[in-house]
Amino acid sequence: MQQDFGWLSVLPPLLTIALAILTRQVYISLIFGIWLGWTILNGWNPALGLAEAVDSIVAVFASGSNTGAILFTLLMGSVIALTQRAGGVSGFVRWVTERRLVQSRRSAGLMAWVLGLVIFIESNICILVAGTVSRPLFDKLKVSREKLAYILDSTSAPKCMLLPLNAWGAYVISLLAAQDLANPTGVLISSIGFNFYAMLALVLVAVLVWTGKDYGPMRSSEARALQGKLLNEGATPMVSVESDAFAPRTGIPLRALNMVAPIVVMVLMVPTGLVLDGMRKSDIPIVSLSSFWQVLIQGSGSLAVLWAVIAALASCVLLYSSQRLLNLKEISNLAIQGTAPMMPVAAVLVLAFSIGATSRQLGTGPYVAKLAQAAIVPEIVPAVLFLVTCFIAFSTGTSWGTFAIMLPIAVPVAQTMDLSLPLCVAAVLGGGVFGDHCSPISDTSVISSMAAATDHIDHVRTQLPYALTAAAGAVSLFLFFGFIL
Repeated sequence: MQQDFGWLSVLPPLLTIALAILTRQVYISLIFGIWLGWTILNGWNPALGLAEAVDSIVAVFASGSNTGAILFTLLMGSVIALTQRAGGVSGFVRWVTERRLVQSRRSAGLMAWVLGLVIFIESNICILVAGTVSRPLFDKLKVSREKLAYILDSTSAPKCMLLPLNAWGAYVISLLAAQDLANPTGVLISSIGFNFYAMLALVLVAVLVWTGKDYGPMRSSEARALQGKLLNEGATPMVSVESDAFAPRTGIPLRALNMVAPIVVMVLMVPTGLVLDGMRKSDIPIVSLSSFWQVLIQGSGSLAVLWAVIAALASCVLLYSSQRLLNLKEISNLAIQGTAPMMPVAAVLVLAFSIGATSRQLGTGPYVAKLAQAAIVPEIVPAVLFLVTCFIAFSTGTSWGTFAIMLPIAVPVAQTMDLSLPLCVAAVLGGGVFGDHCSPISDTSVISSMAAATDHIDHVRTQLPYALTAAAGAVSLFLFFGFIL
C-alpha cells in the first residue's frame, strides 16, 4: 500500500516550478525537485534520495513512449538541419514573400494559428511543423519569439482535445471505457461542446493576433521585437538557429518544395503509423469507418510520431540526393550534427519525465483530488473539477497523467450527484490542457520553446497571463452551466 505523504507530495513539483521561474535555471530546478521528492520518499535521507533520483532519471528510458518522444525530438533536429542546408527553409520564405501571402505581423500570426489548427493528428508534430514554417517569417517581420511560442503552445493541446481523431481521443476513450460507461466515445464527443478552456484558448490567440493588442509581459516582448531584438537580453533559447553550420550551400536553388515535402510526409505518416500499429495489435479487418476508427485507436501515438519523423528523414535523403543538392556523406553528417542543438531539449524532457514519475510515487495527484472531494456543493462541482485538474496538471506537467487521476473521480461523482457527465468530463479535459501548455515542466511547453527558439522561462512567463484569462472565462462558464444543467 502506498504511503500517504499528504501536503509534502505537492512540495517537489511546486518548488521546481517556483525555482525555475525565479532563477531561470530549468535544469537545476528540475534536478533539485527530483532529488527532494526522492529524499522525502526515503525518509528524508539525502544520500538515498540522490541515489534514487539518479535511478529515476535512468528509468525514464524504460518507457517506450518516453524514449520515443526523446528520439523524436533529436531526429526532428536532423530534419530541420537538412531542410535548412538544402535551401528548403529559405526557398519557402522567398516563395511566401514573392507571392505576398504573408506581409504583416498579423498575417504571420494568422498563418501560424491556421497551421496549428489544421494539423490535429498530434500535438508535438503540430508545434514543430508550425514552428519550422513560421519562425523565419516571424523573425523577418519582427514578431517576438515569445509570441510564436505562445501561438504554437495554445493551438496544439487545445485543438487536439476539440478534434480528438488522434492519440489524445483514443487515450481518453480508453480511460472512460475503464469506468464501465456504455458509450465512452459518445461521452467524449458530447463533452467537446463544453470544453470551454480549449475553445477560449484558441479564440484568444486569434483575437490577440488580429488586434495586436497584447498585455502583461508579452507587450514588452513585442515592443522589444519591433526594435529588432527577437530575444530578451541574457535570454537562452532552447535551440539556437543563428548558426551558419546549416545555412544553404552557395549556388544551390532555393526551392520551397524541399521544406514542404518532408513536412507533408511527416504529417501524413502520423495517421498512417497509428493505423499500421493498430493493425499489428488487433485482428479487426478494416471494412467500414467504424472498424477503421477501432483500429486507429489501438495504435501508439508516440510510436506513430517517431515513424513519422523517420519517414521525413527518408524523404529528405531521396529528395536532396536525387536533386544532387547533398550527397549521402553530407546528409549523414548533417543528420548527426542536427541532433546537437536538440540536446538541451532532450535533457529537459528526460528531467520532466523523471519529476512526473516522482510525483506519481509521492501521490501528488490523488492527494490534491482527495482534498477537492470534501464538502462540495453539487452545482460548483464542474468548476472545482476544472480548477483541481488545472492545479494537478500544472504541478506534474502531464495532462495524460492527470486525466488518469481525475476521470476515475469525475465520472462517479457526476453519476452519484446526478450531474451532467459530458460537462464534468469536459472540465477535467480542459483543466488537463491548461496544465499541459502552461507548466514549465510540461513536454508540450518545452517543445514549444524549442520550436520557437526562445528562452523557456520567457515563454512560460509571457504565456501565463493569457492562459489564466482563458481559465477565468472557463471557470465562469462551468459555474453557469453547473447551475442550469
